[in-house]
Amino acid sequence: MRRFVCKRCGACCQGESTVSLTEEDVLNIANYLGLSVENFLKEYTIKKGENRLEMRVVNNHCIFFDEKENLCLIHPVKPKPCKDWPFPRAIWENEENFNIIKESCPALSEFSYKDLLSLNMFKSS
Repeated sequence: MRRFVCKRCGACCQGESTVSLTEEDVLNIANYLGLSVENFLKEYTIKKGENRLEMRVVNNHCIFFDEKENLCLIHPVKPKPCKDWPFPRAIWENEENFNIIKESCPALSEFSYKDLLSLNMFKSS
């Protein structure tokens, strides 16, 4: 069976928006960085609407994306949506969702939807 191997291209960290942060994410990341929650929120996050908190975007990528190394600077404590990507729950629902996500992930380009279903070890519960 083929396995998915991340190409470390950083495409998943690019864009005008990042993932939503939970209270647990905020606590974990602030602690990992050795910051108070207040300082972490001030320096690294942006509020979107009334209930959405995201990591800041710098140079069209997540503030924690290291452009030189194509790595996440908070990898051990990154939010669940980042850990799950490119296998969010929606990708398993149908082939259309798979194809949309596949367009944003070069490592998925060599897989078909049928291949994806054989990789069910990645499936989120």
